[in-house]
Amino acid sequence: MSPDLVLLGNLLVDDVVHDDGRTRMGQAGGAMLYASLAASLWGVRAGCVSLLGDDYPSAALDGLRVRGIDLDGIHPLHANGVRTWLLYEGRVRRVVHRLGCPSHEAVSPGPEHVPAAWRTARAFHLAPMPFETQAALVRAIRAWESPERPALVSVDPHLPVTPETLERHRSLLALVDTFLPSDDELLLPDAARDSEGTLASLCAGRLRFVAWKRGAAGGTLYDARAKRVRTWPARAGVVQDTTGAGDAFMAGFVSALLERDDPERDAVERALARGQVTASFAIEAWGADGLLAATPDTVQARLASWAREKVRS
Repeated sequence: MSPDLVLLGNLLVDDVVHDDGRTRMGQAGGAMLYASLAASLWGVRAGCVSLLGDDYPSAALDGLRVRGIDLDGIHPLHANGVRTWLLYEGRVRRVVHRLGCPSHEAVSPGPEHVPAAWRTARAFHLAPMPFETQAALVRAIRAWESPERPALVSVDPHLPVTPETLERHRSLLALVDTFLPSDDELLLPDAARDSEGTLASLCAGRLRFVAWKRGAAGGTLYDARAKRVRTWPARAGVVQDTTGAGDAFMAGFVSALLERDDPERDAVERALARGQVTASFAIEAWGADGLLAATPDTVQARLASWAREKVRS
């Protein structure tokens, strides 16, 4: 059976350094870990497509299997993979590949790594990977889909959006449905002053949603179909480690888009609420521990609790 959501990206080993001096070395990471665990909390059948280094912690893979995540799209590198320094400085995160590792291109999946049975999935998400890798995957996905059943495609960029890269991004964004840049990836000069105009300027072709993820500042969503801007606050009881929060937000957001719209509810608000809730679990513990400890019942309970608080306020 094909997954509902095919996740394409990296499984990396992270050495995390926070600006308050806290560190965590040799941590299982990569967007695929966080996104797939988060998707499973909302009942989404998720499948991972990635290239796996020999040094990736096997316990993390066991955690994915327990959650029912399909790993048939994971291919062994037969060598160690990429190990990164994740350096947090205020609201900015820098990713530095450690010396002696293979290139980012070498550990990123291409269209040939997607199982044939998965190519008609309802949705695909591309985690941060080199631009040309993402572009090749998007073109392949659009070639696989049928006119009667178009695929929902979301992209989290690796190449920052700057005045110099803007035209390259436009060519890709016209072929996707949802774009999810973070603060350190959306670097257009007027973004902070005119977020609505900046996000709207990215929308052409198929692109409907631009979700600007801003960490502790929450975020801004532009809906090109409704020509409407919505903001969301960051919510969390405990903040231990923000690694994976953006991937978890994406999974919660996309999970709601995959559901049949209920005319009595606002599907976009539901997607934002799920994104917030899922991200809040991701940051409560180191690495993926918060998502591993969460269950469908606990995320639904928090979603309902926050909805009641919103009504009372």
